[in-house]
Formats: sequence, structure tokens, C-alpha cells
Amino acid sequence: MIKRSLESYIKKLTDKYPIISVSGPRQSGKTTLLKMLFPHYAYVNAENLDDRLALEEDPRGFLAQYGDSGIVIDEAQRVPAIFSYLQPFVDDTRVMGKIILSGSQNFLLMEKITQSLAGRVGLVNLFPFTLEELKPTRYWYEDVTYYLFSGMYPAIYDRGIEPVDYYPNYLQTYVERDVRSIKNIGDLNTFSRFLQLCAARVGQVLNYSSIANDLGIDHKTAKSWISVLEASYIIFLLNPHFKNYNKRVIKQPKLYFYDTGLATSLLRIRRKEDLYSFYLKGNLFENFIISEYVKNSFHAGRQPDAFFFRDSSGNEIDLIIDRSGFPIPVEIKSGATINQEFFKGLQKYQELSNVLPEESFLVYSGDISVKRKYAQVLSWKDLGRLGGSV
Repeated sequence: MIKRSLESYIKKLTDKYPIISVSGPRQSGKTTLLKMLFPHYAYVNAENLDDRLALEEDPRGFLAQYGDSGIVIDEAQRVPAIFSYLQPFVDDTRVMGKIILSGSQNFLLMEKITQSLAGRVGLVNLFPFTLEELKPTRYWYEDVTYYLFSGMYPAIYDRGIEPVDYYPNYLQTYVERDVRSIKNIGDLNTFSRFLQLCAARVGQVLNYSSIANDLGIDHKTAKSWISVLEASYIIFLLNPHFKNYNKRVIKQPKLYFYDTGLATSLLRIRRKEDLYSFYLKGNLFENFIISEYVKNSFHAGRQPDAFFFRDSSGNEIDLIIDRSGFPIPVEIKSGATINQEFFKGLQKYQELSNVLPEESFLVYSGDISVKRKYAQVLSWKDLGRLGGSV
């Protein structure tokens, strides 16, 4: 089993909170991880009818039987009744880390938690594999295009399922089951086309009106559907970084997928080789690097504090990591050979912000990490150093 970097943070929280909630996209490895971390806890899956009935018919008795010794409730959002009983139970027992909730529908799960369990729950997010998790395994490949195409979902690696088989099935399950339960979306065919349009806009500033016009839906519907994709961990939005540099800054967020394998499937890419000349390869590489940083941050138990910078003059930085108000610029280039043009955006930003070259990064698809005049250059293989340096 591939060791997940989130393990240590979950263990830390079990000493501090009576309830731990593990959210994340469907099939990101939540069940596998929790069964490994808590092998002696009772396990129930609320998507299983028998388990769900047991929880619904006598929640108080269920907690009395298993709550003290430990229980994992998978897809807990499917049993809303249990949340009313969790608060008095943990307040009475005062035992830490014995109730573990997991779910793949963050909106529904968080709605229940904020209603009745505020302050009693340690919240964590588990995403598909990261490069750092795959490095010590036999699934490490010296080819970033392989990961752009294959994505990082565990089933691709643990079960050897081909991406062209896995992702269409994943997306069909997601649309037909999860989307219906999050939002009452009547036309699932239109929603599927909406997903494809989002994939075609990966790494771009989000324009709700453009998507709405292309689909023949209204602006409010497009905005609502974007929220659905966020709540189910399909996409995330990167907001612009606002600093007073006497420049007008773009105000709309940029759109990224948590997993490029999903995006390439939606873009109908069927072979890794097709990516080499694909018109969005640069966007997908940028997406991959930013999503790796975001996933690593969540798995370490911290907020990513990730933004981008673009002003009205066209100056742009792909990723700004904000640490306590101190911006760390990261420029991302899909080329494998460093050239002077790569540093232009960083030079402009350094002039505006007074950020030093040693506090600036350039990530590219080549193999060598090196210190250069205007930035620290990082190979895609060394992204862990980016997280460690901030």
C-alpha cells in the first residue's frame, strides 16, 4: 500500500478532537487509508443499505455500542439523522478521536458539521496521490507527460486500470449519482457538456458568461454548476492576489482541475502521445504543478494560500504563495529547456513587489534544479522543495 502523507496529520488530530472528518473526491483513497489507520474501529458505509438502516433506525444505540471503542462512518452525509446524536454523545463521553466521518460530497457533509458539530471536528482533506507519495514506489516515472495523461487517482496505480477506461466510468458515476444528490440538475447531458467546456478552459480566467452562452444556459446556472464542481472536488478556483502595486489587477479567478487525468479525459485525449502537440499542454502542465502544490498543502494540514497575479498591462505570475502576507512568486513553464524568456514575468513582478530572486521560483518540465540570477529553478520532480521552502 502506498503511504499517504496525510497520515501524520490525521494521527495528530485524533488527540485533539472527538470527531475527525475526512473529505475528498470519490475514490481518492479515503476508505483504504481509514481502514489502515483504524483497523480496530467498527466500519460502516452509509451507501450500503443495511448499514444505512442500522444508523437511521437506532442512532443512539449504535453510538452507545461502538462510539467508545471507535467507529468509521463512510459517506456520512447520506445519514443526516446521525449528526443530531453525535453532539450530545461526544459532549458526554469526552473521548478524543473515536468517531471518524468521511465523505465525497463536501457541501453536504460540511452543512451537517457546521449545523451541529462546530468546534468538535478536526477537518482534513484527502486527494488523489501526489508525486511525493509516488516517488518511493514502483509507480515513479521520469516522464511528466505520463502523469498529465494518467492523473493521480489510486485505481490507476493500485489496480492497474487504464486511464481511458477509468475516467469515463468515473465521470459517468459522478454525473449520474453525485451531481443529482448535490443539486437538482434536470438535464444531465447539458451538465456533461458543461464539464467538457470547463476542461477546455483549464488554467484560464473564468468567464461565466462565455460558458453560459456556449451552453445556452443563464449566467446564474453556470455559477451554480461551478459551485457543484467545487463542492465535489472536481475543480478549484485560484483567486487573484491583491497587493497595492499601483496596478489594476484582474478580479476574476482562474479555473483548475484537482486531477489532470480527469481533464484530459474530458478533452477526449486517448493516448499520452497526443499530449505532446496538444494546444492546451502548457495549461495542463500549469494545472498539474498548481494542483500538486494545493494537494501537498492540504495533506500537510495547512491551507494552500495559493493565488495568481495578472494586471491590466498583461504582467502575470502563474502562482503566488502568500505566507503571512509575504508573496512568493512561482512561474510555471512547460518547456524542458530553460531560456531567458522564462524569467520575464518574474523580473517584472520583482520590480513591482521588491521580492528577491532567491524568494522566487521557476518550475519547468526539465530534469535539473539550479539557482539562476532571477529565480530558483525547480524541475517538476523537485516540487517537494517548493513546499518545504515556504
